[in-house]
Amino acid sequence: MKECPCGSGKDFEACCEPYITGKENAPTAEALMRSRYSAYATGHVDYLHESLAPEKQSEHDPEAVRDWAEKSEWLGLTIMDTKAGTEKDETGEVSFAAKFRQNNMVQEHREHSQFRKEDGKWFYVDGYLLPPATVRNENKVGRNEPCPCGSGKKYKKCCGK
Repeated sequence: MKECPCGSGKDFEACCEPYITGKENAPTAEALMRSRYSAYATGHVDYLHESLAPEKQSEHDPEAVRDWAEKSEWLGLTIMDTKAGTEKDETGEVSFAAKFRQNNMVQEHREHSQFRKEDGKWFYVDGYLLPPATVRNENKVGRNEPCPCGSGKKYKKCCGK
């Protein structure tokens, strides 16, 4: 048994594989998102075209998708947020981060995606890129300490206003 690339902790054949092979329809927008990630990770790129909203399929470049999928090592999926997209909904939104390695460099694709259900089947409609995650410096500057900007002033008289 092979663990599903989507990060659910389930076996691939009990998780995303039935959706990718067409044996079952993904029951939620999140399940479709997870199965699309797993399709990239397992090389089932035809599913990425099939799970696109019909009006978006003409814009799909299967060779570019195949190239990206094959030249990347898929390292993990994080679902950051979902809105609607349950079995009872007709639309849903999923924000996610997909980590991958390409050309020996780890990268992260962050996206907010839109989904729509038609005749009981979920489709990916479109999405927009999210900015990279920021790393916060947990070292707090005291009010009377020198300002980290290098002005020579106390923090409270400079950037701490």
